[in-house]
Amino acid sequence: MSPEIVAFFDAATSTYSYVVSDPASKRCAIIDPVLDYDPAAGRTSLGSAARVLEHVRELGLTLDWLLETHVHADHLSAAAHLKHQLGGRLAIGERVTVVQETFAKLFNTGSEFATDGRQFDRLFRDGDSFSIGAIPARALHTPGHTPGCMTYLIGDAAFVGDTLFMPDYGTARCDFPGGDARSLYRSIRRLFELPGETRLFMCHDYKAPGRDHHRYQTTVAEQRADNVHVRDGIDEQTFVTMRRARDAELHVPALILPAVQVNMRAGELPPAEDNGTRYLKIPVDVL
Repeated sequence: MSPEIVAFFDAATSTYSYVVSDPASKRCAIIDPVLDYDPAAGRTSLGSAARVLEHVRELGLTLDWLLETHVHADHLSAAAHLKHQLGGRLAIGERVTVVQETFAKLFNTGSEFATDGRQFDRLFRDGDSFSIGAIPARALHTPGHTPGCMTYLIGDAAFVGDTLFMPDYGTARCDFPGGDARSLYRSIRRLFELPGETRLFMCHDYKAPGRDHHRYQTTVAEQRADNVHVRDGIDEQTFVTMRRARDAELHVPALILPAVQVNMRAGELPPAEDNGTRYLKIPVDVL
């Protein structure tokens, strides 16, 4: 079955969010929504989320799921805001607990922050089934970029998070805590076992050199034939060597510190302190 899919692009973070719906029942899911954040002012805003919200309301859709592919390091999640506005259940992979435990130590969150994933309504295990209206869906654990990354296979479409980029750009970095290039290769090969016509939807597009427009949709067949990092014929060790060398040259993402603090809390800001103000911590000389 083919869901209806509408993409929303956040230019500030090169992030794609999606509204995925069953036309018959008008039930839907929102995947990887963005909360706007100005790092200079420490100020959040809702422009990106408002576009998604308006679309859902204009089409008269009912929200069943808010799906996070992983704890993002490049943008803040608007899932909590959209859940408040639209209802639905907020889900992520069960290995979010590993990410929470790691970053709870980094941010010295103390006992106020639970690391068992309770901030989310559902923690998907590999192979768990769910649905959007009459369209069957399945959660696939695809670690490598982070230990908790999930791909959501909804009808004939798969939402791969940061596992893959467009074929001319390649694959995701694996140098975050718990990331692993060998695991990423195996996750991608698992995705490549899906039917060739399966549509793959990216979480980001940074435009490869020579391409003047953004793209967010490809297929398993196109990735297997053309992905510059991991197409058919590139073996695991060759990929791991390449990925580790590239990762060693990358800068830390600009929003990783604010983003992870919010996203590991399911899109909620840290609790207010005794003066009524919420704070995001910046650990010094750690990353």
